[in-house]
Amino acid sequence: MSGANGPGRHDPFDPDDPYGPHGGEPGGPGSGAADSALRIPTPRSSVEDTGAPLPDVPVPAAPLVLEHRVLKSLLGAWALAACSPEEAVAVEDHLGTCGTCAEEALRLRDAVGLLHAEDPLDLDPMLRSRVLEGCLTRRPARIPVPVWAAPYDAETARLDALLQDFGDPEWHAPVRLRWYEGEEQVSRKTTVAGVIAHLTSVDGLIARALGLEDPLGPPARDGLGPAERTEAYWKASHFPPTRAVRPPWRDQTHAVIRTVSFAGGDASGSGGTGQLPVPYGDFTLPLRDSMIDRAFECWVHAGDIADAVDYPFAAPSPRHLHRMIDLAARMLPDSLALRRRTGLAAPARELVSAGAPGRSLRLEVEGAGGGEWLIALDSPAAVGSAEREVAHVALDGVEFCRLAAGHVSPEEAAAGQLGDREAIRDVLSATAALSRL
Repeated sequence: MSGANGPGRHDPFDPDDPYGPHGGEPGGPGSGAADSALRIPTPRSSVEDTGAPLPDVPVPAAPLVLEHRVLKSLLGAWALAACSPEEAVAVEDHLGTCGTCAEEALRLRDAVGLLHAEDPLDLDPMLRSRVLEGCLTRRPARIPVPVWAAPYDAETARLDALLQDFGDPEWHAPVRLRWYEGEEQVSRKTTVAGVIAHLTSVDGLIARALGLEDPLGPPARDGLGPAERTEAYWKASHFPPTRAVRPPWRDQTHAVIRTVSFAGGDASGSGGTGQLPVPYGDFTLPLRDSMIDRAFECWVHAGDIADAVDYPFAAPSPRHLHRMIDLAARMLPDSLALRRRTGLAAPARELVSAGAPGRSLRLEVEGAGGGEWLIALDSPAAVGSAEREVAHVALDGVEFCRLAAGHVSPEEAAAGQLGDREAIRDVLSATAALSRL
């Protein structure tokens, strides 16, 4: 049996190898030959020698020799990893001997770390708003968008950006719409395309009020609320909604924004176009509040769509979120009175004349866009009063909006409660009752 190297192979590290540097041939141990150190051992190989010439081994280039001023000028490029390999070696050798340059290189490398923070590939959803705000600060728009229409403008643009790259699988992804009816949470299953069709049909309430084309088409559908309009729009389609619903929805949102902007009126919406009535079937909102209502629903359903396709979607900007929360808080006395008339809330305890202070609940909404509101408990015509406060409830801003959208139950929403439990339960349930299809 041959040795570990096999016949014809030699190990320079094997003392028994007769051809190794310490073998038994002349020059090995005990031979006394002076030239043993000059012998080159046969290299060990894992493949058979084919007789082909060995490849040329590149000879390392001589290191660069640069002056101190040149090396110092290269520190910025070195910190950005923009030097050639030879320059990088020269700079790093220099940093080991020059303390001043080493300190400067450390500062530059830290600064580069700040410039190259790890960011997601997706654009910041607030980038559009910041760019527009910066542009309008330098040159105000000749025809500005009213402040009460700005949330609708922003939320429809954010949703349109989310839809931009959707393929057929995303457009047909299932979405479950949720809202409250009475004391029960109900739901309706549709698709992403179906949600956009729903938004188109309900936004048509504003379009009709402004004299624009109704997406439901002729004949005019007077007296239909959001749910009835949606059902009619869905049933009018011969096939399930597809990506074809996006252009009509987008064109309608642009037309609404252009129309309210050119109509003018004061910025607060307390007069002129902002007071134009928009009928919702069972109730009516002025245009300034209807635009905020539609912005709120656009954001909520954009979140539903984002959940369906497993994509993150941020909350609105704080100033827009505040307007949405303020509208919901102002609608609570009417919602509470409606529930009371149908036997779903406790009877009024202390009726007061219109405009007089009455029993109140302090609604504290925390986080960006939050604030405090005093909710009249016994009559929608009463005025909230800190002196007549009987309860205090605190919620996170986004959680309050999820409650108003019917996405969480009243029992799950409140972060803190103090005072009259019956009043707190009635107000939280009235908030959930603001939701609808």
